[in-house]
Amino acid sequence: MRIWVDLTAPAHPVVFRPLLARLRARGHELLVTARDYAQTLELCRMHAIEPTVVGAHGGGSMASKATSLAGRTARLHRHVRHFAPALAVAHGSNDLALVARMLGVPACNTFDYEWATLQHNIGCRLARRVLVPEAIPFERLRRYGVTAQRLRHYPGIKEEYYLADFVPDRGLLGRLGIDDQRTVVVVRPPPDVSLYHRRSNPLYVQVLEHIGHDAAVHAVVIPRTQVQREALRAMALPSVIVPEGAIDGQSLIALADLVISAGGTMNREAVALGTPVYTTYGGRLGAVDEALIREGRLRPATDVRAIEIVKRQRNEPTVRRDPDLLVDLMLQTA
Repeated sequence: MRIWVDLTAPAHPVVFRPLLARLRARGHELLVTARDYAQTLELCRMHAIEPTVVGAHGGGSMASKATSLAGRTARLHRHVRHFAPALAVAHGSNDLALVARMLGVPACNTFDYEWATLQHNIGCRLARRVLVPEAIPFERLRRYGVTAQRLRHYPGIKEEYYLADFVPDRGLLGRLGIDDQRTVVVVRPPPDVSLYHRRSNPLYVQVLEHIGHDAAVHAVVIPRTQVQREALRAMALPSVIVPEGAIDGQSLIALADLVISAGGTMNREAVALGTPVYTTYGGRLGAVDEALIREGRLRPATDVRAIEIVKRQRNEPTVRRDPDLLVDLMLQTA
């Protein structure tokens, strides 16, 4: 079968790496497209994914996003129609949803955060199959036109699938100049350009100021954009390292003592890898994060003084799940 996969954000190369390998092992022919946004293309290279690059991120405003969506959709249409896929799969790509509908190709729309309203009003309504973690109840998806017939749930969280074969690179801390005798903290800024994240988040800056001058801490901040990277460096915090370009974030999380993140995927990677994690996300929590907080696997941070910044014991169990389950559910779309 010919299958088209579209990667539009930095998490997607990591999420789809084991799925692409399994699809190819089953004999399927793949077209992988990618958007030039943040570290998406760098992470494709890191994970040996060779996509066709089409378009870039539209920026922060609604108007620029709409213009980018229209332009990228038109360019994708020209590329994809020649490939003639029998199935289209993406993690929340509206570009893929629109092109698949225009070409009459069944689309599988997967995601794990249900409050990205604009994205889901397009992607879910146009998809033949909607694939989400079992923590997200059907009732929260009705507003996007999802029916019980089109909805499929999978157990656990997506990070437990793509990290199933994960082995950390234990030389990473040294290459980044991190002193692992200090408390190693990984920090992820809020998604400033996302439409679903429009609240200010003063806690992120408070965290940086709290740990940035602590000689017992070595913090690595993983910015989303070059603007964030430049702002971090301008703060000149002596205990903070800001890497240039994409890095092996999963190894960094696995080797760290603590993660403090305003991003959903990094939070859940920490959960899957057994690293203590606080969320500073300023938007509405999704059902997955709500469940993890109830289970005590994810801790909400509301006051920087309440965050426990300590060395951790490295014997926490982690859950590993078979990515073939996700592949099977996706293939049932066609």
